[in-house]
Amino acid sequence: MSSTSSPLVNTAPTQERILVIYTGGTIGMQQHVEGLTPGGNFSERMATALSQLPLAHQHAIPAYDVVSYTSLIDSSAATPLTWQQLAKDIANQLTLYRGFIVVHGTDTLSWTAASLAYQLQGLDRPVVLTGAMHPLETANGDALDNLYGALRFAASAELREVAIFFANRLLRGSRAIKQHSEALDAFTSPSYPLIGERVGDDFIYYPSRGLAYQQRGAPRFELSDYQCVANGEIIRIVLWPGISLWQVASLLNDSRVKGALFQLWGSGNIPNTPGLLDIIANASGEGKLLAAISQCPQGSIHLGAYAAGHGLAEAGLLSGENMTPEAAFTKLVHLLAQPLSIDKQRERFLTPLVGER
Repeated sequence: MSSTSSPLVNTAPTQERILVIYTGGTIGMQQHVEGLTPGGNFSERMATALSQLPLAHQHAIPAYDVVSYTSLIDSSAATPLTWQQLAKDIANQLTLYRGFIVVHGTDTLSWTAASLAYQLQGLDRPVVLTGAMHPLETANGDALDNLYGALRFAASAELREVAIFFANRLLRGSRAIKQHSEALDAFTSPSYPLIGERVGDDFIYYPSRGLAYQQRGAPRFELSDYQCVANGEIIRIVLWPGISLWQVASLLNDSRVKGALFQLWGSGNIPNTPGLLDIIANASGEGKLLAAISQCPQGSIHLGAYAAGHGLAEAGLLSGENMTPEAAFTKLVHLLAQPLSIDKQRERFLTPLVGER
């Protein structure tokens, strides 16, 4: 990573500053003849953009430093190794800064946020992810407001978790999804209320909805002894009408697979294909970590509530309740990357770790 400081660097000691980690994404792109391409000098461009704010807003900006990844990440190419590297970079600087901002591409921003929430479990300061639907220099774009809001919330002493700030809303990182490919308010939290928001010139945090309030006394995090889980060891099976037994078996029976996330219909239903439950039960019996959520953006699954879902829990499928696909998948990654027994992995999947369920 390369590092630069903000113009405010000399006005506050390190412990009172925010560290901005620029990883790439649309927000930092620039227009060229061939189209939008990754742009450099993000620190200088960010400072220039912030200088366009009204003076009262500029005075409210906390001191910050910026570090940029030497090789910028296309968020669509991010992997669990990307998430682990980000967590390590934050952990290495944790005691030096009052808060952190991760500037990230929007395509997989919510996936990174969910993974960081698990890896930085018990966090005692803010980590705020943001990005933009348009590049920083776009007239009337969203980048400047998103950066300004992220800086304001990253300086909040009350916020003690991984969050996403986007389009004036602060979302829990383990509860957010990207719902729109073009709209400025691309992110939403379908099963949990906002934990903060911008109202006019005020940035309001709702402490009763935050982890600092809900998990008082929880142990402070220590990064786990992670193993590599970035080679397809965890699969995602989204049901569709007409899915065949051989299709599920070809994915689930592969010896390289260690876990799977099923996205079922409604409140937890599957087709009545003979042998489907046996395939799931056999995979679970082999020690594979299997979990399920609904394909519906809102609401929980209730395994066995309908006959079409009867036997799933007995077959070893763990309920993800109302978790997002991002939160459920990255939780499987988090658990399978650690040297835990399968019984302990199953127990922790069913346990709320970071307000994800």
